[in-house]
Amino acid sequence: MQQLFNTSYGLKLDAKGVVREVINFMKADESFSYKVIIGSDSLQLRDNNADFVTAIVVHRVGNGGRYFWRRIDLQKFYTLRDRIINEVMLSLAVAQDVLAELKLANAKNYDFEIHVDIGENGETKVMLQEVVGMIRAHNFEAKTKPDSYAASKVADRHVQ
Repeated sequence: MQQLFNTSYGLKLDAKGVVREVINFMKADESFSYKVIIGSDSLQLRDNNADFVTAIVVHRVGNGGRYFWRRIDLQKFYTLRDRIINEVMLSLAVAQDVLAELKLANAKNYDFEIHVDIGENGETKVMLQEVVGMIRAHNFEAKTKPDSYAASKVADRHVQ
């Protein structure tokens, strides 16, 4: 079963529907440059299950943006490292789908990034090179804290 993304209007869209909305947003004012960003965050639950949220953000640089998000509940994550790696894998999978749809639609004038909820401070700093390397190996630009707002702010606001 394909996971649907939520909109701020309460609608549920598949990846193709999200890309249509992203393209419509970009076409509404082509004088701006845009960033299409994918980011995921998670929260460990009491029973070692985890709540994962992935966000797709379209940022009209200098003038706002829109975002879409989906939740996936996955089972049995015992370490922070496993959860972070899974966040990256979810973001990469969504990024590949979204980028393929953007290319099919011949979208122009945008940068594409993956944001991860790790940084040079805190428990996850030891994973920084590994995670950024995973993302770059898939030919995507990686952003980490404090610049990873799609993961650390947008997706984070929807984890339970």
